[in-house]
Amino acid sequence: MTNHTQLSHQAGVLRFITCGSVDDGKSTLIGRLLYDTKAVLSDQLQAISKTKHARVTAADAAVDLALLTDGLEAEREQGITIDVAYRYFATAKRKFIVADAPGHEQYTRNMVTGASQADVAILLVDATRVQLDTEPAALLAQTKRHATIVKLLGLRHIAVAVNKMDLLDFDEAIFHKISLAIEDLAKTLDLPKPVIFPVSALLGDNVVTPSQRFDWYQGPSLLTWLESLEIQARASIQSLRLPVQYVARQDGSATDDFRGYLGRVESGQIKKGQRITILPSGQEATVAQIHISNGAAHSEGVDQADAGDVIALSFAEDVDVSRGDMIVESDLKSLTKQIQAHLCWLDTEPLSTSRKYLLRHTTQTVFAKVKAVTQVFDVQTLSQHTGEHTLTMNGIGQVELVLQKPIMADRFVDSLATGSFVLIDEASNHTVAAGMIVEIA
Repeated sequence: MTNHTQLSHQAGVLRFITCGSVDDGKSTLIGRLLYDTKAVLSDQLQAISKTKHARVTAADAAVDLALLTDGLEAEREQGITIDVAYRYFATAKRKFIVADAPGHEQYTRNMVTGASQADVAILLVDATRVQLDTEPAALLAQTKRHATIVKLLGLRHIAVAVNKMDLLDFDEAIFHKISLAIEDLAKTLDLPKPVIFPVSALLGDNVVTPSQRFDWYQGPSLLTWLESLEIQARASIQSLRLPVQYVARQDGSATDDFRGYLGRVESGQIKKGQRITILPSGQEATVAQIHISNGAAHSEGVDQADAGDVIALSFAEDVDVSRGDMIVESDLKSLTKQIQAHLCWLDTEPLSTSRKYLLRHTTQTVFAKVKAVTQVFDVQTLSQHTGEHTLTMNGIGQVELVLQKPIMADRFVDSLATGSFVLIDEASNHTVAAGMIVEIA
């Protein structure tokens, strides 16, 4: 039913997240991947086979594979996933890091955290809970919410696993109808075209190996697709962005006094002898030394550092630099105090336009006020409302923010690191929202 393009193999680690509504089978799917790729030790299998909270009742399934990721006692007691669980496995073709995201609406914040670091999103749909008597078939609200978040976070590769097909006798017509609803959702949200798989995570059909029970399906298994997927780097600016994380000072005499500025190069590159600008002060300096971390608290001097490198810098001049400053190329001095952003509201208390929040952007924290809520996204109807003036828990919308101090920021589509932020309640210190910058004033 779906056109699967065979992509060339690319070595390297693939990070993916499973998301979707509660009880769609996300933890079971990951457990199946771990089990069928021999990534589970025998003592682990023995331990989960004896657990008193096993959820499996099907005669075909020997153990509750969801317990391989649900590590918290509360998760096992309630039969739900609460926190993001990261697991690692490898095949002969590729290494994988997988995040199992919670499906419950109240844990949306954990899903946002996991998805922000992923290359691929696997959205699960419980085929038994899709309303089939509408045109198109009606997907669950939480499925739409997670799809919306995946869109806002800019993930380029999306797979949809239509799960629990064993409970529907592996019916091709039902899969086709659900596929049309998924394609309609993707079109409405302007998502990248999803690749859709019929699966049974509990029984293992079409997860790691093809299944004869899907004799009408001609595409690859989910794992085969993941192994062959060629990942392109997310869009990123090419100029230097280096948020200062820490200032290191070595006490001593004036002749051997050392002051280093530590941080991770988020984009671009930095070279020894290069002239740079420190924002927001606008001071310029020349890079004297670059030390790059090579693990175990060791570092070595290098002539150049690239995006992703964790480094310590020293300058030829005596300049005033502190945590929260941004080191950029010498011709960039652009700062802003006004931004437009998409917000995922995560707090039980609604957004208030009359109060200030703390905005944490890279290593800097400034006071911010929501000037206006310009749009609120309705995950039920997939429409946008402009008449509402707040966001409630797990709401998604677009806002205008005014900052107390200027920051050096980019649009999220241009840079994940410098285009994202979180809002924090000053009184409770709770993270109340995750934000992605749309426009900079």
